[in-house]
Amino acid sequence: MPNPFSLSVIVPVWKEAAGIQSSLKALAPIREAGHQVIVVDAGSDDGTAGLARPLCDRVVDSDKGRGAQMNAGAAAAGGNLLLFLHADTRLPVDALTQLEIFMASRRAWGRFDVRLSGHRPLFRVIAWFMNKRSWLTGVCTGDQAMFVRRDAFEALGGFHAQPLMEDVEFSRRLSLVSRPYCIHSPVITDSRRWEKLGPWRTIFLMWRLRWRYWRGESPESLAQAYRSDVRNA
Repeated sequence: MPNPFSLSVIVPVWKEAAGIQSSLKALAPIREAGHQVIVVDAGSDDGTAGLARPLCDRVVDSDKGRGAQMNAGAAAAGGNLLLFLHADTRLPVDALTQLEIFMASRRAWGRFDVRLSGHRPLFRVIAWFMNKRSWLTGVCTGDQAMFVRRDAFEALGGFHAQPLMEDVEFSRRLSLVSRPYCIHSPVITDSRRWEKLGPWRTIFLMWRLRWRYWRGESPESLAQAYRSDVRNA
């Protein structure tokens, strides 16, 4: 009988040469279990694709933008479950077990709880609020390793090609199909952004951008504001 659970992990990257090998080595158990890892490169000029190729099943070239990259990865994927993973995020050791339990449920999609890699107590508080907000609102962000059944992904047309908030927008459409399935074994995401900008400044920036998005401001203008804030850090 065919395997009812086939996973494709899709990793969108751009200029990740410094860390891509470590990221993909952490996914070796996924491949050893017979599942698929796809890296989607948006034209990196630092050798990311070449470093990734021996450590994944396929490298796909794509236009820039996470939405476009994740759609390109999904188009190349063979699994009946698609998991979208940032290069600086690590899955928990029991990820496959938890995803297999999810596949026996009636939910169409889900996400993991998240923890930040830094050791500051404030990071634990931030992660708690991120997970609680996601549980209450049904909105998933990219740091939480969103996973979607292939048939639901295709029925909804995948991610919109927008420069920011593509994960929030897709969560809203997915929530019309089902509430997200929440896996409490946390993914660990790199806290470097929080440490670079400062925790409070990062919190303020993220909530300000979400507020402006909810009020109807275009993703293009929000992306410009985000880049400006990060460059001035």
